[in-house]
Amino acid sequence: MSDATFFKKPSINSEEFIFYIDLISDFLKKKILIKGLNSFIKEKNNFNILASYGLVIFQDNDNPFTLYDEKDTDKILDRLEDKWDTRETKHSLLENGIFEILAYIFRKSQESRKNYRVIIISDVPSDLSEDYHNALYDLLVKARNFYAFIDIIRVGDSKFYDDDVKLKVISSETHSGVFYCNDPKLFPNILGSLVQNKTEFTVIQPSKQNPILKEDKIFYEKLAVGLLSLDFDDKEVCDICQQELCPICELHSDQILKCYNCDVKYHACCAAHYSIKNNIGFRHLFRCVQCDTLLKLDEDFVNLIYEEEYQPEEEEIIKEELIEIDEEEVFDEEVEEQIEEIIEENQADVQEERKVRIGGYFGQEIVVKTKHNPPGSIVKAAEAMGTIREDGAEPLKSLSITSLKPPKKRLIKLCKICGATLQSVHVCPNCGARVD
Repeated sequence: MSDATFFKKPSINSEEFIFYIDLISDFLKKKILIKGLNSFIKEKNNFNILASYGLVIFQDNDNPFTLYDEKDTDKILDRLEDKWDTRETKHSLLENGIFEILAYIFRKSQESRKNYRVIIISDVPSDLSEDYHNALYDLLVKARNFYAFIDIIRVGDSKFYDDDVKLKVISSETHSGVFYCNDPKLFPNILGSLVQNKTEFTVIQPSKQNPILKEDKIFYEKLAVGLLSLDFDDKEVCDICQQELCPICELHSDQILKCYNCDVKYHACCAAHYSIKNNIGFRHLFRCVQCDTLLKLDEDFVNLIYEEEYQPEEEEIIKEELIEIDEEEVFDEEVEEQIEEIIEENQADVQEERKVRIGGYFGQEIVVKTKHNPPGSIVKAAEAMGTIREDGAEPLKSLSITSLKPPKKRLIKLCKICGATLQSVHVCPNCGARVD
């Protein structure tokens, strides 16, 4: 499996918010809910007028009402108004709603990539079995590689809930958080804190944090689409090399194929080389250079090109690294030998002999050798160690403990739930836990 990045970082404008309403009780009134959503959408549109919105709410027949990728924000609020009285009020269907939303994200990701911001508003734990939880977790591991973020707002007056751990797992797997709202009046403020774009604050790239598992290859292959043959009237010019004849293999038999969505054309060789350098985690799966459609090539053909043209380069790089390591070891050995020679010279100069008789004047005479370091010998050895430096710099002076000034007051705290580093906050922005 290649180490290439999964998806390129999407534009800040490519963002879709999906509100999943999973409210059973009357703790959060419809008026406050719609007011909070309306304020959220208006504030978001001030920063990004190209953002789209979606709505998911289950009805009393256990069937979900869904509306996705809607630019008309008034339509979202009107549909919520219409579907509120017929919503499911007997039990929570949290997992079912997340399944529905993830299925939409996977389908949509075949055509383009964007940030999918799922905001779940829930008030009652679901009572579904562990099988649902395990299946959901398997999909969450895949969803985080599609820039899906799932934030959860739990509304209610209880201090603890039976599904607290489950909610934190769902949110943390998608680099999001759980937020608790014990007062309905605070709901608009909590919802408004989620306006900022998630990727603006991502320190570690998702590709490094979320490696794609080999056993998921079939899943991604089914999402991808193969290249199509050209139509009779299509111009036979590759959009990557801008030539009719492939400059890599120079064979007329190298057929030109095209993307089914935007008609961008590829030589087989050009597509293979592009996929090797810009794949999604498997060498034969990549995104179209123009429309971001998920495409796939013949895996054996791509692996053959990779083994012929890319593996030798990797082997040369590894050999160079080994040579550099050997040179460092030789240098260290030379330094140790020089230090040992200095110490031996000092020891040879300071040996003294004394004759001692055991048992009195007429006893046996023996010779005793004593060793001691002359003044400055230890200093000379230390100077030798300090001056034999690879960069030629002078040895650093030691710092006194009295010169260090630790802060008088502890300013940084760690979240007891997720371990995040916090400063001057009362609620963890990562998991939503309260900070004492």
